[in-house]
Amino acid sequence: MNGFKTYFTNFKKTFKVKNFIMYFIVAGAMILFGGLGAAGALKRSFLVLLEQMGYGIIVALALSLVVGFLGELSLGHAAFMSIGAFLGCYFQNSVFPALSSSSPFVALLLAMLIGGAAAGAFGFIIGLPALRLKGDYLAIVTLAFGEIVKVLFQNIPVFGGALGIQNKYRYNVNSLYIIIFAVLLLTLIIVQNLIRSKHGRAVTAIRDNEIAAKSTGVNVSYYKIAVFVISAVIAGVGGVLFAGTQNTFKPAKFDYNYSINILVMVVLGGMGNINGTIISAAIITFINVRLGTVLTGNLAVLKDIFYALILIALVIYNNAPALKKFRSKYNLKNGAAAVWNFLVRAFTKKKAEPDPAREVEFGADWSRIPTKVEMDELLSTDFIPETDKPDRGEGGEGK
Repeated sequence: MNGFKTYFTNFKKTFKVKNFIMYFIVAGAMILFGGLGAAGALKRSFLVLLEQMGYGIIVALALSLVVGFLGELSLGHAAFMSIGAFLGCYFQNSVFPALSSSSPFVALLLAMLIGGAAAGAFGFIIGLPALRLKGDYLAIVTLAFGEIVKVLFQNIPVFGGALGIQNKYRYNVNSLYIIIFAVLLLTLIIVQNLIRSKHGRAVTAIRDNEIAAKSTGVNVSYYKIAVFVISAVIAGVGGVLFAGTQNTFKPAKFDYNYSINILVMVVLGGMGNINGTIISAAIITFINVRLGTVLTGNLAVLKDIFYALILIALVIYNNAPALKKFRSKYNLKNGAAAVWNFLVRAFTKKKAEPDPAREVEFGADWSRIPTKVEMDELLSTDFIPETDKPDRGEGGEGK
């Protein structure tokens, strides 16, 4: 009993709203859209878009563990997603069809367990030898693994071959997005708590400097394989949820381009940035779906061109040195701080605490001092030790 009391006391002391803001956003979106969907205020196309955003964010978070936090480049996460999708759909169709028809939620939950476990097993098999490689070699191995999995599914009749597998128990569109958002919230909790734990600090230490991490006693091989397997499990669960949104899907869906699409979500959101990955995955999914809806018929060939141009513009905006001041002034963090200060003033009738770095005295902004010495200039200044200074006599003159 005392242990629980101590835990909650420490939790209350260390609790910060900013660390849980994305939990509130995802939970709020699930409640809001769930209520609107129950009232019949949402169109079917919008519900399908929510489904696609949900499983897209889940797979992006899975890849973010490997690329963003572990620092390894993997191009085979579409393969783990396909393993979960095909095995989950097969078990629902052929192994327990009665359960799928009578209790679809239980069947979907069981399929997620099977698909996630299978993807994790393949993640361990491919990660054990592949994670000994570095850089481009690891990317090539995971890319080859993805193509091998795609070809295997295309040539196995049980999974429909090249024509794909038919999902006989497509989950109800009016409620599946709520389940997907619940799984997304659980995934976010797992990923964020893992990264903030001592194990997460070991993983980021490996990313920053593997040799230094190994010299301090971090088991590099263990953490690499563990993160890769966890990431594969999450991707497999995302694949099962993807299968639940489809009537028919083909192995060609999970090709090299799909892996690149997931990687783009992680890179644009920021390496090692969970909130950025979620926002980026939602925006990219929305753009992709809207372009597919607007550009139809003969204009469909322009979809990939516009999509590529939008991605190029986003990359330039995130990395251009000329836009650094603009990004620092107009970003999500400053916007959230402004909203929070407005709410504090509106509901508590007191001013929010000012930022000490921005306090102005006598009309001068002391956060910008034009005469301050830059750090690189300071480090390049010659330093004369006391022992090297000329000896001075009592009169102050050097001898």
